[in-house]
Formats: sequence, structure tokens, C-alpha cells
Amino acid sequence: MNTAELYTIYLSCNKVCTDTRKIQKGDLFFALKGDRFNGNEFAGQALKNGASYAVIDESKYRTGPETIVVDNVLHTLQQLARFHRKETGIPIIGLTGSNGKTTTKELINAVLSKKFRTVATQGNLNNHIGVPLTLLSMDKDTEMGIVEMGANHLKEIEFLCNIAEPDYGYITNFGKAHLEGFGGIEGVIKGKSELYTSLMKREKLVFYNAEDPIQTERLKGYPHIFGFDTLGHSDVKFRFVEADPFVTLEYAGMLVHSSLIGRYNVNNIAVAMTMGAYFGISAEAIKEAIASYIPANNRSQIITKNGRKIILDAYNANPSSMKVALENFTALPYPDKTIIIGDMFELGKEAETEHQHIADQISELPEGSVILVGENFFLTKSKHLKFRNFEALSMHFSEISIPGTTLFIKGSRGMALERVLDLL
Repeated sequence: MNTAELYTIYLSCNKVCTDTRKIQKGDLFFALKGDRFNGNEFAGQALKNGASYAVIDESKYRTGPETIVVDNVLHTLQQLARFHRKETGIPIIGLTGSNGKTTTKELINAVLSKKFRTVATQGNLNNHIGVPLTLLSMDKDTEMGIVEMGANHLKEIEFLCNIAEPDYGYITNFGKAHLEGFGGIEGVIKGKSELYTSLMKREKLVFYNAEDPIQTERLKGYPHIFGFDTLGHSDVKFRFVEADPFVTLEYAGMLVHSSLIGRYNVNNIAVAMTMGAYFGISAEAIKEAIASYIPANNRSQIITKNGRKIILDAYNANPSSMKVALENFTALPYPDKTIIIGDMFELGKEAETEHQHIADQISELPEGSVILVGENFFLTKSKHLKFRNFEALSMHFSEISIPGTTLFIKGSRGMALERVLDLL
């Protein structure tokens, strides 16, 4: 069966699904494989649960005409998504970067949905499986697609661009994330810039931060750009007002309030406003959209528990995001502050150096005001309290309270530092 024939079947189905537990009547099931599972084994169950068809790549699991055998299920899913994208012609915004992708994507979606029927990447499903699933979730009523693209190796953004073929794009920043996979910061810049390469080859529009020297250098001489800054030298001007702790900007003569903490979210908000301006959304509607966005999933949340104010940013961390987050928190005019930070993953041979840099950054803070958690931070030269893992932290504070009336908690996803909330 070729892609066009499968596309006809796809159009007759309710939606694409890869999890038998979430199957609904009329779905098209793709039997993907992982390190610990083989979706082919669940094809029969998917059909019993209501799927109209199941796409498999091991013929021994075929049960009848409702099972479609292909050479490779994942490749077929990707080819179908690319075919669908070409057939629909929906305008697609591609988004990547080292930090802030998901928050930026959600802000852009909040703004653009004021005018368009949008579909955006769910959560952070931004890889070689998530991007095809996002595209295939768009239908004839979708007027704008917002596709987040993640990568930790070279050529991965290029691959995702070949599937999604974005009409517009934005790179949040080039930071010290996934250094192990990219081989260093130069690899990060090269890898993320694959989005620029895709857009420029097809003469598509790039949104950019006109105050980011790497972005401006990479886009030098390219005519199809639309930028933002605080100086009035590009297309959209804004002004930073405060982050105490929530970010407020001035735009089009209005104060734009947000529920996002930290100056590191300023550009995330600014590009959402910039895209709104480009696509003809009123300043008032943009203001409403930014104000209505509430972060979730342990991203830049403020929580109150037992009389304490807790800034929880435990979804992820890398040296770039950790540095600016610490700068922001230490600048807040709150008394009795405590910092609890955990290891940053995927740094490879740079792990020791980067963790020491962070330890050095907070070396002047009062003893007892910082708690370091994780093997890498445990090995740093620091006067602050250190624990090899969360369990050691938990045991230490089982009888005495974690200090501070205002807490900042941040670490890589694998550290799961939101568990600190249970110790308070």
C-alpha cells in the first residue's frame, strides 16, 4: 500500500492513535516500537478496542484486511504526516531552541488562537514521533499549526523540517542544552540553525530576536525576516517593565501582564506579541492572550504551601537556563530566600565544568541558603549543603524543616525536584 492509498484510509478514520489504552472508535492505530515494547503485539487489542485499522510491520500479527502491513511503521507514520501536510497546505510555524520552546509555543498559541483555529504541539511531543502526530491532528478546519521541534543531535531539526515544511520559524535561543549530543555549543548553534536553513531554502519568513547577536549574524542579508527588540530598530518594539516576580512588558502603549516569572521569559512573551502583530491581531487581544496563559507541568509556577512562597521550575534545566533563573531569583526583593537546585543532565564531558560554574555563581550567597542535589553538584567545590540524591535530601530533612519562606526549586526532569514539595 502506498502513501496516497493509506491517506484515503486515514481520512476515513477518526484520528491517529499509538496507544491502545487511548483508542476510540474509528481510530487508525500505528503499532510503533520502543526499547521495551512492540506495538505489533497490541494491534489485535487496538482493533478490539474500536480501531478501524491497525498499521503493523510484522506480518505474523496480521488478522485480516483491517491490519495494514508496511515495511516500517514509524517511517510510514512520518511519510503520512508529510503527505497530509502537503495536501492540506496549512500554514505551519516551526519552533525550536535550547530553552523556552514549550512555553513560547503555548504563548504563541494563546495569541494566534484569538484570530485563527490553531493546532499546537501537545506538551513537549516534539520529536520524530511527536511532530508527525501533531501534523496528523490537524484537519480541514485548522487555520494555523504551531509545531515545536526538539533535538539533541545534528540533522534532527533538518529531518523534522523535511516532514513539517514550516512556512514560518523562530529559534528561542542557542544555549548549553544537550551538549553531549551536539558535541558543544557550536554544535548546538549549527543544529538549531537547521530550521533557518530549511526556511531560507524555501524563501519563508523567519521571526527573530533583533538583540540576539547569533540570530542577527545567521540571518544577515536574508530579506524575509520580522523581528522584535527594545530599541525600536526592528519591526516590533516592547519595553521590559518588571519581573517581581511576574513579568510585565509595555507594548503598543499598554502594560502587558503575565503569570510567568523571571526575565528569562521576556523574549518568550515578546515573540508571541510579535507574531500576533504580524498576523494582524489587535494589541488588546494580544494583551488578553498573554494575561490568560497560566504555566503548568512544573514550569515557572508559583505555589503557596504552609505559608511559603515556592517558585517551582522543575521541568528541566541546563546551564543557560539555570544561570538566568538564579540571577532572576537572587534579584527578587524577598527576605529569607532558599535555593534548591538539582543536577543538569546530558552535558557529557562538560558536566563537571558546568556544574562548578553554577556552584561558583552562587558561592557568595549566605551559607544555609542553598541546597545542591545530585551526583554532579555533590562533587562540586561548594560551601553549601550538598546531597548525592533526593533520597539523601529527604532523610536529612525528615526531622528538621527546609529553611526559607521563599523557595526556588529547579533541576533537570530526571531529578523530579517537585518532590521537594512533599517535604515542606
